[in-house]
Amino acid sequence: MSTPVIALKNITKTFGQIVANKNINLSVEAGEIVALLGENGSGKTTLMNMISGIYFPDEGQIFINGEEVVIKSPKDAFKYGIGMIHQHFKLVELFSAAENVALGLKEKGKYDIKEVSARVREITEKYGFDIDPDKKIYEMSVSEKQTVEIIKVLYRGANILILDEPTAVLTPQETQKLFAVLRKMKEDGKSIIIITHKLHEVLSISDNVVVLRKGEYIGTVKTADTNESQLTEMMVGKKIDLNIERSEPENSIDRLVVKGVDVINRDGVKVLDDISFTARSGEILGIAGIAGSGQKELLEAIAGLQKLDGGEIMYMNPATGTAEDLRNKTPMQIRDLGVRLSFVPEDRLGMGLVGNMDIIDNMMLRSYKKGKSVFVERKGPRALADKVIEDLEVVTPGPTTPVRRLSGGNVQKVLVGREIAAAPTVLMAAYPVRGLDINSSYAIYNLLNEQKKNGVAVIFVGEDLDVLIELCDRILVLCAGRITGLIDGRTADKSEIGLLMTKHTGGNE
Repeated sequence: MSTPVIALKNITKTFGQIVANKNINLSVEAGEIVALLGENGSGKTTLMNMISGIYFPDEGQIFINGEEVVIKSPKDAFKYGIGMIHQHFKLVELFSAAENVALGLKEKGKYDIKEVSARVREITEKYGFDIDPDKKIYEMSVSEKQTVEIIKVLYRGANILILDEPTAVLTPQETQKLFAVLRKMKEDGKSIIIITHKLHEVLSISDNVVVLRKGEYIGTVKTADTNESQLTEMMVGKKIDLNIERSEPENSIDRLVVKGVDVINRDGVKVLDDISFTARSGEILGIAGIAGSGQKELLEAIAGLQKLDGGEIMYMNPATGTAEDLRNKTPMQIRDLGVRLSFVPEDRLGMGLVGNMDIIDNMMLRSYKKGKSVFVERKGPRALADKVIEDLEVVTPGPTTPVRRLSGGNVQKVLVGREIAAAPTVLMAAYPVRGLDINSSYAIYNLLNEQKKNGVAVIFVGEDLDVLIELCDRILVLCAGRITGLIDGRTADKSEIGLLMTKHTGGNE
């Protein structure tokens, strides 16, 4: 049997009371793609951070080509041909792709940027990347930035590549392109580890799947011999029935009436074109569409964060029984009426929460304006933090833990829980399960269903069509800023929605 390129034996890592990894075993052969699968907080990123020199294991051994090695820093990892592409890119925005690749390289004398560019072009042609070495980072799309990160580690001679959730911010087309490149690298003898929890991607790209659960190694299976339900069972420890509870809407009354809304962005592009629909209390209205079809702008327009260039948004106030035009109100006034937006952005920490602040303080970000005294009152936010931690099963040492130390999924639960705790009448949840594993996702679906039963008008923007079809009462489909369909969730067909999502009705591309 051939010697694995990299092998981990009984790797253990703890942070205070929390055991992130316990006795993990894993091996990767040359020219093999291994998927590392597990729920949020199952220890996937921590494990890979030990291979790439960011963390140092408390116990266990790492072998490269059969030799035991000690990896104390990313520099050591590079010495052994290991390169990791993180979820959050580490690039200098004002520099070009080639300049970012050259950063931190020890060249004899002054490095020649033309030479670097030529070598970058060589790498792109060899593996089929699509990138201009002289293009500045700030001009690039997310997938181009990711490409620069991958080229950076290849330029440094990496033979073992680790990609942390590489498809989280990519469109399906970009994902296909990335997978084509990874297959070429595999043919070239590179070994690749992909951290993910998208089961269909695991099945399409990997040779073997390593499953972690709650920091422990569950097993390795050959991709060809497994399926989604077996992997789900390994991942969560019990069979997950994909039936999301959907109750019939009760006492449904119009809560939000959107008529003929137009929004033009800074570049003069019409991002919303004649949007009209009604959101009703006691109902979940889903919004489907390929990323960038106007979902974000629509929710921001309702929340008062986006200026309307036409149309109106009427809110039926349950307290007074009158219709109020939200166009004339500030975002704060709209929030006080009970219209809440929980937007889970691609950058959860940059946009949604403050990483260095703890969970209690992040709760206060939403409630401090109500404080009567000079001193900020912490009792209410603390109770709220405790409630969110308990109800959503947030894995944290306690409410005073800085948010940046939580796993991505737990950060998200704090984000969504904070809005729900405000008892809204309209709850807009955008991508609330983005990047979440199955169990965490279900906690969020149950919360949204509870809100629906409480008579809240829920607007749910999601990426997974199966979930939209099972969770929502009605589904509004957007394509390039226009509505291409409004269908009943109970009779919706996945391919019908897919067609509506790509059906350009002329005009803006």
